[in-house]
Amino acid sequence: MTYDTRLGKYGGKPRLGGPRSTLCISSQVGCKMGCKFCATGTMGFKNNLTSGEIVEQLVHASLLTNIRNVVFMGMGEPLNNYTALVEAIRVMTGSPFQLSPKRITVSTVGIIHAINKLHGDLPGLNLAVSLHAPVQEIRCQIMPSARAFPLEKLMTALQTYQKNSQQKIFIEYIMLDGMNDEEQHAHQLGKLLETFQVVVNLIPFNPIGSSSQFRTSSDQKVSDFQKILRGTYNIRTTVRKQMGQDISGACGQLVVNLPDKRTRENTSLLTDIEDLRI
Repeated sequence: MTYDTRLGKYGGKPRLGGPRSTLCISSQVGCKMGCKFCATGTMGFKNNLTSGEIVEQLVHASLLTNIRNVVFMGMGEPLNNYTALVEAIRVMTGSPFQLSPKRITVSTVGIIHAINKLHGDLPGLNLAVSLHAPVQEIRCQIMPSARAFPLEKLMTALQTYQKNSQQKIFIEYIMLDGMNDEEQHAHQLGKLLETFQVVVNLIPFNPIGSSSQFRTSSDQKVSDFQKILRGTYNIRTTVRKQMGQDISGACGQLVVNLPDKRTRENTSLLTDIEDLRI
């Protein structure tokens, strides 16, 4: 994903910088979490990627452009593939990639036992939490895995993580029309997060087919939600720019569609990592 930071504003002033590339990485094939707004969840869990397969995504992307940031927000729940994740990130922060941990973000639905050890294993990393609802009842409706990781216990784990890391936590919040996007939800979220140092990223829902039970929140609802968090609770809140919808590669749209025989015959294979010259 390529952005130009000069097009945005920070503190009401134009941002410095220029074009930058962020790589969205997968850690698994499929996912066990079964989030109802995510196409990957419809696949079920297929397999963990090895640390080499995770790093290989960075190798291929680096041949196309200079990668400035890496986000583990592709297929899978990264903290459910913990050992491979840690190994891969340690490679990424070493030679030849030399990525700063501050430019790597790991997103999780809230695997509490893994969050509890993440800072010790990977200090300086950015943690993003897919919260998506301000109360346990709604989380369970749209994220079945939330039953195993109750909101109260998750917030306690995040308090400990922030105390130890002294870093902001990124909160991901998908906007689902009529489900979690009303003013009362904004106030509930604000009260839940007011003691934390966080950045909330509001994510417009990307359609995942005609069978989806959810609709995208209107631009006005997203704007009103953002204003409440910013104005009433002084929480820095951004709206995620939508990219990749044209190829069904946007946030929540990643799913494996097996090609037919004719497509396979006409598609050239990607060079394997062992044959690349870098």
